[in-house]
Amino acid sequence: MFSSLFSKKNRSAVSLPVPRLPEGLRIYAVGDIHGREDLFAELMDKIEADKAARPHPNCGLILLGDLIDRGPSSSTVIERAIRLRRNWPVFHWLIGNHEEVFIKALSGDLAALKLFCRIGGEETILSYGIDHATYSRMTYEELLVTLERAVPSVHRDFLAAGEEMVLLGDYGFVHAGLRPGVPIDSQKPSDLRWIREPFLSADSDFGRFIVHGHTITQTVDERANRLGIDTGAYASGILTAVVIENDERRYLTT
Repeated sequence: MFSSLFSKKNRSAVSLPVPRLPEGLRIYAVGDIHGREDLFAELMDKIEADKAARPHPNCGLILLGDLIDRGPSSSTVIERAIRLRRNWPVFHWLIGNHEEVFIKALSGDLAALKLFCRIGGEETILSYGIDHATYSRMTYEELLVTLERAVPSVHRDFLAAGEEMVLLGDYGFVHAGLRPGVPIDSQKPSDLRWIREPFLSADSDFGRFIVHGHTITQTVDERANRLGIDTGAYASGILTAVVIENDERRYLTT
């Protein structure tokens, strides 16, 4: 589902206060990676170059979820994210809908495994060293056992540590969005990970300015009340990060 940022339907007529981060904090928030370790590495190089060119004593990194599936290198994306968690003093990663299904599949949920394989999970499975011929001839029951052996415990622990939402100053960071009309502290995890409408068309104040991924747009989708930065990296080759400091935002892309 691609749409252009500057199409008429994407322009918001609502005027809301300019959001700010807490003083003394810069955040780099990264959109949906979807197994593109090559783009993740490239974008992190650009983030490090930005930090060097514009030194700041307190930088944080937020990964907005859907690290896995569709692209060819989900396991190495998780490895990089684990390393980044060790090296960034402020680090958050949000559980996306694809991680939700993967976690359920790893717990032995057969229905979740079947869904996982339909929504791009095949590429994730292959990234753990299972060859395509073996994958193709396995039953789902056999695949559950194989995944149990193939996915290391450090990856399971990382997946289990994902967050639903991060609130910083006037900003809220989620994977998919919020349910309009529901207080921010009463949102359901299913909405935070899966919602599109009525979130995308809502022009109300959510209580925070929401930064999210999940819904693909050709470029950043900036509204008065939200910012979408899923630029379809797995297919487009464009992985996007928003850099937020005080009341300013700018962008880095591959």
